[in-house]
Amino acid sequence: MSKLLVDGKLICLDQDDCLLNLSDWTPEVAAALALKEGIVLTQAHWEIIQLVRQFYQQFELAPANRALVKYIAQELGPEKGNSLYLNPLFAGKPAKLAARLAGLPKPANCF
Repeated sequence: MSKLLVDGKLICLDQDDCLLNLSDWTPEVAAALALKEGIVLTQAHWEIIQLVRQFYQQFELAPANRALVKYIAQELGPEKGNSLYLNPLFAGKPAKLAARLAGLPKPANCF
């Protein structure tokens, strides 16, 4: 288990660097998690992060890659709902990393 210090608050992470307590998520926590991955969040990242959070609220699970791509295509159109768009944004692992940055548990079938 590791920890992350954000705005003076200690955030506990699991072995996959996902939040142990989902209520600890804030945009600042997402930005700190992204920096840990070497990513500076842009508007393109935030658009996907918000949709991943919306998916979680709707289905009560973090989307696996295929479901993520399909959901993004449904919500934002095929130009963004594809692996060619999502992979560079999320270091080649869009479902896993987008879920982590959105403060969600790792998708069930992500290794």
